[in-house]
Amino acid sequence: MVATCYLLGVSTRRMEKLVETLGITRLSKSQVSVMAKELDAHVEDFRTRPLDRGPYTFPAADALTMKVREGGRVVNTHVPVATGVNADGHREILRLDICSAESEAGWLTLFRGLNARGLTGVKLVTSDAHAGLVAAVGATMGGASRQRCRTHYAANLMAICPKHARGGVKAMLHSVYDQPDAKAVHAQFDKLLDTVADKLPEVHDHLDEARADILAFTAFPKEIWRQIWSNPNERLNREIRRRTDVVGIFPDRTSAIRLIGAVPAEQHDDWIEGRRYLGLDVLARSRIALINTDETTTEQEDMTPAALTA
Repeated sequence: MVATCYLLGVSTRRMEKLVETLGITRLSKSQVSVMAKELDAHVEDFRTRPLDRGPYTFPAADALTMKVREGGRVVNTHVPVATGVNADGHREILRLDICSAESEAGWLTLFRGLNARGLTGVKLVTSDAHAGLVAAVGATMGGASRQRCRTHYAANLMAICPKHARGGVKAMLHSVYDQPDAKAVHAQFDKLLDTVADKLPEVHDHLDEARADILAFTAFPKEIWRQIWSNPNERLNREIRRRTDVVGIFPDRTSAIRLIGAVPAEQHDDWIEGRRYLGLDVLARSRIALINTDETTTEQEDMTPAALTA
C-alpha cells in the first residue's frame, strides 16, 4: 500500500500520517529497501520486455527534464520516452531512459534498444525537431518518415514571426490542417508560402524548409491525421510531471527511474485494456497506402531516361 501511495504521488508527510493510522510508527530501512527492490524489478521488466505485438507503425518520441542530485549538486537530467501503436491498434509505452543530456547519443541508445527488443514496421515517427532526435531516427528507423509535431512547429514558427503578423500567419497555418484531403493540404500550404514570400521572407524560408516534415501525415488516411500530426505524449508527460512534482529533486538516478518508470507502466496497462487508439482497418490501409506510394516513386525513377554518355 505504501508503494502504491508513492506511485500515485502522495506526499511524504501525508504518507506518514496514513501509515500512523494503520498503527505503524515508522518504516525501517530494510522495509524501504524491500519495497524499492520490488518496484525496481517491476520497472526493469517493463522497460526491457520484448516488443512482440508489432508492427508498430506510428511511434512518437519526446523528452522530459528531471532534477537529480549527483556529486553533491543538483543537475538536470533528461528522460526520453517513446510510445507506439501496436498491431492491435492499442498504444504502448515502448521505452524510457534517463541520460545527462537530450543528445543524439541518448536517442540512439533508446532507438537501438527498441530495435534489439523487436521493434518492426515503423512508417512514421512523430516528434519535435531536436537535432539529436532527428539524427537518431534517421540512423535507426530505416526508411521511416518523420512527422514534425504540429504544436511544437507552430511555437517554433511564432518565435521568428514579427508580433504584428503572428495572428494572420498562425490562422493560415491552422487552415492548412483543416483541408479535406492531401491535395488540398498541399495547395493551401502553397498559398501560405505565396502570402508570406514578399513581406515575411524569414517565415517563408522557415515554412519551406520544414514542409516535408510538417506535412508527412498526408501520406496516410485522413481518419488518423489528428492522431499522428502532433505528438500524442503530452498527456502522458503531464501525468508523469504530476507524480514527480511531489518529489521535486530525486536523490539519484535509480530513484528517478523507479518512479518515472512505474508511472508509464501503469498507464501502459490502462491503454492495453482500454479502447483501441487506431482501428484495425485504418492501420491496414496506412501500411498499404505507404507501400503504394513507395512503389509509385520507384516506378517513376525507373521510367526516368538514363543520362546520355559520350
